[in-house]
Amino acid sequence: MPEVTKPYATGTPCWVDLMASDQQAALDFYRDLLGWQGQPGPAEFGGYTVCELHGKPVAGIGPKPQDMPEPPPTVWTSYLATTDAQATQDAIVSAGGTLLVPVTDVGDLGRMLIAADPQGAVFGVWQPGDFHGAQVVNEAGALTWNELHTSDVPGATGFYGEAFGIEIEPMEGAESYWALMIGGRAVGGVTELANDPPGTPAHWLAYFAVDDVDSTVDALVRSGGTVLAPPFDMMAGRMTVVADPQGAPFAMIKPKPM
Repeated sequence: MPEVTKPYATGTPCWVDLMASDQQAALDFYRDLLGWQGQPGPAEFGGYTVCELHGKPVAGIGPKPQDMPEPPPTVWTSYLATTDAQATQDAIVSAGGTLLVPVTDVGDLGRMLIAADPQGAVFGVWQPGDFHGAQVVNEAGALTWNELHTSDVPGATGFYGEAFGIEIEPMEGAESYWALMIGGRAVGGVTELANDPPGTPAHWLAYFAVDDVDSTVDALVRSGGTVLAPPFDMMAGRMTVVADPQGAPFAMIKPKPM
């Protein structure tokens, strides 16, 4: 089991979470689809659930806040790691990003913020305390890739480089695709928004690994999900882009053996 036992390097995607209109329905859906386990959490954290796979944290699902003038969209948010949330917040603003939720303490677990890059892609930032993020990755049912869809690759390169020290480089063997590099290692990808349906805003897309893409898509459809891009083969494996019954998009992939 690919288990993460130490904090993620700054700039590395370390967590994903979903704010759902119907939290229990979302918990049931992802339990049946990906094998996650979890119950609504304590009131002090808004009922937020840390979902587990093999007893280890893999993703979060919380209830969508109802006291906001405009509740956030139902999407998966990718979080990038940092050792200093306040310094990263300052860097994000300096680099032209927009602050949506300022640095907030999450008990002893860590500190977080939510921001949007200059092209409008929303992401989170996580500074670990007692909790450093996903403890199981790169196996069936767990997060395996995070991908930025942007209208301006050079602009994104400048922004994420200034805010996190991320380097964005062309990915070898892939046309019009770039790798997010931390310490010489690819930790995510970048693609042009022009490849998405017209009108799609800039965004981060979370990929979850599965053992069989086609059968998992069949199960998703039976559970009320929607197929946005039918299963297809590509250089990294067989994948699909789908949405859960509440409309949150995500990708699933069966990676090719390394």
